[in-house]
Amino acid sequence: MDALYHTTNKTIHEIQQCFQSLNNPGIDSIAVENEILTKITAVNANCDRLDVLVFKVPAATRSGAKMKVDQLKYDVRHLQTALSLYQQKRQRREAEATEREQLLTRRFQPNADTTIDLDYSLQHNTQMHNAHKGVDEMISTGSNIMDSLKFQRDMLKGARTRMVTIGNTLGLSDHTIRLIERRLTEDKYVMLAGMFVTLCIIGLVIYLCL
Repeated sequence: MDALYHTTNKTIHEIQQCFQSLNNPGIDSIAVENEILTKITAVNANCDRLDVLVFKVPAATRSGAKMKVDQLKYDVRHLQTALSLYQQKRQRREAEATEREQLLTRRFQPNADTTIDLDYSLQHNTQMHNAHKGVDEMISTGSNIMDSLKFQRDMLKGARTRMVTIGNTLGLSDHTIRLIERRLTEDKYVMLAGMFVTLCIIGLVIYLCL
C-alpha cells in the first residue's frame, strides 16, 4: 500500500507542475490539459485501489492510512475543479477571439441606405447580455466553491470522528477534544458567512442589472 500511496502522491505533484506550465507562453494548452486529465484519472483509480487496501492494514495503523487516502482524494478533487475552471476560461477566450476575427473580416456591400443604429436599446441589450454572462460566471464559481466547502465539511466530520476514536485509543484529554469541536464549529460559521456574502453579491448584481 505504501508504494501505491507514494506513487499517487507523486502523480499529484506532477499535475500541479502541469498547471504551472499552463502559464508559460507558447505552451500547447490542449496537450497539457489532456495530460492533466489522464493523470487525474490515474489518481482516481489509485484512490479506489487504496480504499480497498486500507482495510488490509493492521488495525493500529488503519486510521492513519485512511486519513492519508482521504487527503489524496481531497487534493485530486481540487485539481479537477481547477482544470474545469481553466477549460471554461480558455473556451470563453477562444469564442471571443473567433467573434472578434469574424467581425474584423466581415465585408459590407456598399449601400446608400445602410445605417448603423446605435440607439439606447441596443446598448442596453449589450449591457444586459454582459451582465447575464457575468452572473452566470459568478454562479458557476459559487457552485464550485459550494462543492468544495461541502467536501471540506465532510472531510472535517470524518476527521473529527477519527480524532475522537484516536483520542479514545491514545487517551487524549477532554480539553483537546473540546478544542477540536470548537474549531469545527468556527469553520461551519465561516462557511455560512461565505455563502451569505456570495448570495448577497449575486443578488446585488442582478438588482443593478435590472
